[in-house]
Amino acid sequence: MAKLTDEFYLKDDFEETSYEDWKQMAEKDLAGIPIERLKTRTYEGIYLKFIYTQDDIKNLDQLSNKPGYKNFLRGTKTGGYLDKPWLIAQEIPYVIPKDFNNALRFDLSKGQSAIKILLNKASQKSNDVNKEIEPPGVYIQNLNDINNVFENIDITNFPVFVQTGFSTLGFLILFVSYAKEKGIDLNKIKGAFESDPFDFAISEGHLPIPVDKVFDEMSLVTKWTLKNIPNLKTIGVSSLNYHNAGANSVQELAFSLSTAVEYIKQMLERGLKIDEIASNIRFTFGIGSLFFVEVAKIRAARMLWAKIIEAFSGNEDSQKIDIHAHTSFTNQTVFDPFVNLLRTTTEAFSAITGGVDSMHTNFFDESFRTPDEFSRRIARNTQIILNEESHLNQIIDPAGGSYYVESLTDEVAKKSWALFQEIEGEGGMLKSLEEGFPQHQTEKIANEKKTNFAKRRGILVGTNLYANMKEKKLEVIVQEVNTTLKKNADEFKKSRNENELIPILDELIKNTENIIDKGITAVIKGVTLNELSNAVRKNYKEEIKIKTLKIHRLAEPIEELRDASLEYKNKTGHLPKVFLLPMGPLAQNKARADFSRGFFEVGGFDVISKQRFHTVESAIDMAIKTDSKVIVICSTDETYPELVPVITKGIKEKRNDAMIILAGYPKDFIDQFKQNGIDEFIYVGADLYHTLKNIMIKTGVISK
Repeated sequence: MAKLTDEFYLKDDFEETSYEDWKQMAEKDLAGIPIERLKTRTYEGIYLKFIYTQDDIKNLDQLSNKPGYKNFLRGTKTGGYLDKPWLIAQEIPYVIPKDFNNALRFDLSKGQSAIKILLNKASQKSNDVNKEIEPPGVYIQNLNDINNVFENIDITNFPVFVQTGFSTLGFLILFVSYAKEKGIDLNKIKGAFESDPFDFAISEGHLPIPVDKVFDEMSLVTKWTLKNIPNLKTIGVSSLNYHNAGANSVQELAFSLSTAVEYIKQMLERGLKIDEIASNIRFTFGIGSLFFVEVAKIRAARMLWAKIIEAFSGNEDSQKIDIHAHTSFTNQTVFDPFVNLLRTTTEAFSAITGGVDSMHTNFFDESFRTPDEFSRRIARNTQIILNEESHLNQIIDPAGGSYYVESLTDEVAKKSWALFQEIEGEGGMLKSLEEGFPQHQTEKIANEKKTNFAKRRGILVGTNLYANMKEKKLEVIVQEVNTTLKKNADEFKKSRNENELIPILDELIKNTENIIDKGITAVIKGVTLNELSNAVRKNYKEEIKIKTLKIHRLAEPIEELRDASLEYKNKTGHLPKVFLLPMGPLAQNKARADFSRGFFEVGGFDVISKQRFHTVESAIDMAIKTDSKVIVICSTDETYPELVPVITKGIKEKRNDAMIILAGYPKDFIDQFKQNGIDEFIYVGADLYHTLKNIMIKTGVISK
């Protein structure tokens, strides 16, 4: 019996195979089809090859660096997640402060490792105090509110991340007032209070104060925190809205970098140094379902950010990017919502593989209701399982060295850099936003994605493919929050001395010097965030108008059809019906009958297919007797010239209300079959949404 030697080499046991050898064998299996036909084009305009080899990365200079060094392609820490796992930073979208606190305390005790606060939009606007307040985001206006948010939580034990909108000034004053009242050492506070005015503008369509004042406040806050809360970042750069509006990864990266550079330039003009600015910026990226593209995006972001900060003469520590990941909203579905769990898991996996610093994983039901404890637990545990059971906390750049991923990272980086340079060459991100360039570019890709989704080149399982007709929609519970908030606000106002506030607010209006210190005194006396904002910004008039991004979910058009079918059922007692006419032997009709069933079930139709028909007479007889308004002929292209004229004539002589569909698209006979009476064709590559909607309009399921 042969013994293994102490040293052995697998290469010695196998004959070496060249790329050409592999190519010839592959093309033989493909029956002579050129292997180049297997290339796949991404939304970034990158062509993914069928196989990658060492030759694809031999000229990539950036690969020579190790994790934690130089361009940080392989990570900003030498030990990857061994040094420090990513932070589980789940947003809790509850509006009422006490509800938020109860959920946060529970979630922190169950594995969440950072506090993530999304401020309600009404908290960010000085003129919204009396308007209806809707989720998501906690509504914080005064010391009572912030006390309720952090009650029984030691905020020095967790990083605190807050999305503050277009300015952090008001929230910072409120937070410091709270900390002063509670005796909290500000040196122990870590995290980020992120103002991102451009993100606010593309979401809301405007900036409520002049641009120069926005940056004045950003500068003021950053300078103050550098002295008083040194471990707190103050500037956010988010691409999440671009992502959820349909942008591709190259656009997300380029728009983010251009935004960051605009912020850097504005802060430099106001006396801050590059290392002070760069170390205060925190990025947020949306994470979609294209696994390797998302991995490449995160890795490319580190490399490009290092390049930019180096060009500004920033030190090596400033070149380390801080990345928060947020899984995709645009991929979420209302129907078959538990599939959202799978989507979110793969998205989270790609973010971790790319090497993010913190992450929020979506709640499976967030697209149609406020998540409850169960939803929060599943979303949180997605990350915990990836960490503790999949052991992803024990990896250092697992994609590093992969011919495919390294090549893809390089292509994403180059295309992002080119788009970034285009924006900078035209005057920067602010000018670009005012002219609508990022919005237009995002919309182009969004339309491409919508088209592919409608034609099922892009798939959301359970929505545009494999619809579950036995599904019962989950209950939606609408929580009324405004009564509680109004009660809280009234109680707070009763507790303060209104007469004391008048001179305080007058002083804030007249003199905004030392505004943070004055604001802290005012808030402790009982001034609210809205009152503070109105006083400080009383004389501001100007605002810029920005074209908003259209945030959407890909599933919305199909869900519109499913809802229309359910509405039809409520009126008639049954779903809209489709009757299949599978003609001939099983082998002749099964493929198209199965395809037709799946096609119509996507729209919520009840598909009836009781038997196969071997004669046109029996098929016509059953089609006339059925109460279905939609009848689908299922057979082969070869048999259609004989079957279609007879069947359509026989049905339409007796059923003027019948809409006859042909499963397939025999190109040479389309016009003829239309003349025979075929009303519509369904086939692989058809525009599923518009076809189904047209059928539903014509059959009275929905109005135009």
